[in-house]
Amino acid sequence: MNNIMTTTLEKHFLDSASNRHLDWLESEAIHILREVAAECANPVLLFSGGKDSVVLLRLAEKAFRPGKFPFPLMHIDTGHNFPEVIAFRDQRAAELGETLIVRSVEDSIKRGTVRLRNPQTDSRNAAQAVTLLEAIEEFKFDACIGGARRDEEKARAKERIFSFRDDFGQWDPKAQRPELWSLYNTRVHPGENMRVFPISNWTELDIWQYIAREKLALPSIYYAHERQVIPRNGLLVPLTDLTPPLEGEVVETRTVRFRTVGDISCTCPVQSPAASPATIIAETAITDVTERGATRMDDQTSEASMEKRKKEGYF
Repeated sequence: MNNIMTTTLEKHFLDSASNRHLDWLESEAIHILREVAAECANPVLLFSGGKDSVVLLRLAEKAFRPGKFPFPLMHIDTGHNFPEVIAFRDQRAAELGETLIVRSVEDSIKRGTVRLRNPQTDSRNAAQAVTLLEAIEEFKFDACIGGARRDEEKARAKERIFSFRDDFGQWDPKAQRPELWSLYNTRVHPGENMRVFPISNWTELDIWQYIAREKLALPSIYYAHERQVIPRNGLLVPLTDLTPPLEGEVVETRTVRFRTVGDISCTCPVQSPAASPATIIAETAITDVTERGATRMDDQTSEASMEKRKKEGYF
């Protein structure tokens, strides 16, 4: 992308007239958050330190400040997260003065509820579902608020905003409740719960425009930096102890950024010089590959891989 095109796109997507739709999206999300607080007995907001959950926190501030949030924050930690993201998670929760609950896949492995062939190196991404269900049972949460968006992946496009889970924590895409005229059915029986997605209708571009407008801080790895990577199957696998090169592979140093962050074992950066929200917005405006499609190894195993995990309790 040449500099003239980049500058033109930046000006267009940062212009206030081009951002008016953000007011509508923000208003809808605040309404949903307040609906959760009013209708659910014991909700929790899932906060990983990633860009979507950072936006959720700002929306929660606008919905409930100057009071405290009517729910704690919670992160299901795989133990294989990028350290920059974990440090940011803890810092942001401390700045807000809100309660942060952390539950670890590692503890589930020690209890024997999660079993991996190699606990030190295998991806723990799908195993988060078990730890999440254990945390829901431990705290008796009836609603988990998360930052999933419908544009991310085909299975997430099937979600309602208030997405019902049965007493096994499972999701049935054929048993979703109607949400006509923004009316939400929050009724659950003991053991059942809701997953609530206030930013369902947002896109990756909306997220970055909102980050720019609200001047939100993010973990540094969302912006361009030099990193050693391994080109593999069209992806750039970050060089780590968990993701070493295979025989015959070459390690390269490239300027990259992360479009999404998750378990190190399955999350890849993209080559990019974008070092600010404005330049990322310009890149995002012309990309034709979803962030998960471009960066998540676990979503490339099959077209149904995400839907299968969601049915088993994955967020």
